[in-house]
Amino acid sequence: MKWLRNLTLAGVACVLAVSAMAETTVSGVKFADSVDLRGNKLQFNGAGIRYKAIFKVYAAGLYLPKKASTAEEALAMPGAKRISITMLRDIDSGELGKLFSRAIEDNMDRTAFSKLIPGVLRMSQIFSDTKKLNSGDSFMIEWVPGSGTVITVKGVAQGEPFKEPEFFNALLRIWIGSKPADFQLKEAMLGKAS
Repeated sequence: MKWLRNLTLAGVACVLAVSAMAETTVSGVKFADSVDLRGNKLQFNGAGIRYKAIFKVYAAGLYLPKKASTAEEALAMPGAKRISITMLRDIDSGELGKLFSRAIEDNMDRTAFSKLIPGVLRMSQIFSDTKKLNSGDSFMIEWVPGSGTVITVKGVAQGEPFKEPEFFNALLRIWIGSKPADFQLKEAMLGKAS
C-alpha cells in the first residue's frame, strides 16, 4: 500500500510540475500562464502578433491580475499589469518609440495626452537610446502599484519608474485602445483569438 501512496504522490507532483510550466507559444515566443511581478501574481490574458503589411514585427502578451475580455475591463482593473513584447524581426527602436508616441496620442483626447507629454518624450528617448532591437530581443512595460510604470529593455530597467498612474494605461491603449496598432493583436491580447 505504501508503494501505491508513493505512486499517487509522484503522479500528483508531475501534474503540479506540468501545470506550473504551462505556457502559450506564439510564433516561437513562449508566454507563461502566470508570472510574479514583485510579489503580485499575474495571469496570462492573451498574446498575438503585430503585423506590418505581411511581415511579423513582434509578439505581444498581456498579463493582468485576472482575465479580462474587454479593453474597458483591462484598463479599469486595479493592481499590477505587464505587457511583454518580443521582436520577430530587427527594427530601429527609435522609430518604434515614435510609433508608440503617435499611437498613444491617437488613443487619447488632447487634454489627457498633453498631461503625459513629458512621459511620452522620456519613453521615446528610451527607445531612441536603445538604437536597435533585434529579432529575439524583448522588452516589458509593467505597472507596479506604489512604484509606477517600469520599462525594461533586454532585461534592464530603464531609469526611474514613470509615476503618473495614467501613463501605463496610455501605453496599454497602443494595443487595446479604440485605435489599436493592430486589431487582430488587440483581440488576441484580450484572449479572443490566437
